[in-house]
Amino acid sequence: MGQLKLYIKFLFNMLLPFMVNKNFGFGTQIRKSPYFDSTVKWGATGFSVYNHMYIPRDFGSPEQNFRNLIEKAILCDVAVERQVEIKGPDAYKFIQILTPRDLSKIEVGQCKYVLIVNNDGGILNDPVLLRLAENHFWLSLADSDVLLWAQGVAVNSGLNVKITEPDVSPLQLQGPNSGKIMVKLFGEDIQSLKYYWLREYSLDGIPLIVSRTGWSSELGYEIYLRDGSKGNDLYEKIMEAGKEYGLKPGHTSSIRRIEGGMLSYHADADINTNPFELGLDRLVNLESEINFIGKEALGKIKKEGIKRKQVGLELHCEPLKGPNTTFWSIYKNDKRIGKVTSAVYSPRLKKNIALAMLSIEHTQIGGKFRFKTNESEFDCTVVEKPFYDPKKKIASS
Repeated sequence: MGQLKLYIKFLFNMLLPFMVNKNFGFGTQIRKSPYFDSTVKWGATGFSVYNHMYIPRDFGSPEQNFRNLIEKAILCDVAVERQVEIKGPDAYKFIQILTPRDLSKIEVGQCKYVLIVNNDGGILNDPVLLRLAENHFWLSLADSDVLLWAQGVAVNSGLNVKITEPDVSPLQLQGPNSGKIMVKLFGEDIQSLKYYWLREYSLDGIPLIVSRTGWSSELGYEIYLRDGSKGNDLYEKIMEAGKEYGLKPGHTSSIRRIEGGMLSYHADADINTNPFELGLDRLVNLESEINFIGKEALGKIKKEGIKRKQVGLELHCEPLKGPNTTFWSIYKNDKRIGKVTSAVYSPRLKKNIALAMLSIEHTQIGGKFRFKTNESEFDCTVVEKPFYDPKKKIASS
């Protein structure tokens, strides 16, 4: 039986390059990114769907992808992070209505992590906001239809704005060698680009916006392509430039994300989650004179207090084979007190780590509970998060 399994695996690996090709797809309702052909060429063997677009999720071993990220550099196709473009004379006013974060000090060329909430204070998205000009913004989205939300809000806002999805598709170049690769591509000038700031560039005639941001908690850059017809050209140029620095094709790392305590929308937050439950009080400015969406509800939630809160967990079981694909219930005695939202084994920390949502009375550090997977039941302990580099010194250096 063991030999048969090995033979089947061998055949699968031999046939895989023919199974995943440029004709892969399930119809035109799911979009392919401008980098799709290049990712297949460079070894992508599995895709997920995010914002109605395919995103590469498998270039082989997730642990090797993690090692590539933290030791050298990886290039990730994140064109699924679609942009909502907001332009017009009232664009700044509109953005400030859309988010509870105080944007009074955001400068042209600066980026901010923001929340978009509904009238009940529930989180609809946690994008990065880019200010390209005085009244020109992009919201670089997580996985939800904020374009439709923003267009709907604009209808009766009385504000002069135009809201569209532009032809913009980001790549993420992340890892300790990313800076060296960027210097090779754009020159020494790129080294002066500060954390959470952006700059306009052209690479051999390819129009770009580059920001010092990313979804990895590592040193990194996001490269926003402004002409989708140049996608494969851009991908290949970056891979060629990174060859001497050990650059590998990759995908966003669940291991590094969870180590860094970074949210994944639909997993760790959704429309029923409010900012205070996630410890994101700093992104809510209730003192503002602006009547932003959800202000009244968020004020009430803060006054009454939250009933649950996100925590970090250590899971005391055998190393997980991969991230959880269902929410795991957490119990104290026989009472359900919460759920594991994101879990993974960290080969660097040599332990299973997780983000979880617990009833507020059970969130003290050191609390010990039980959690249930589909197969069995195990112990867990509440611990501090993030699990690694909590001050984000690596990413911001």
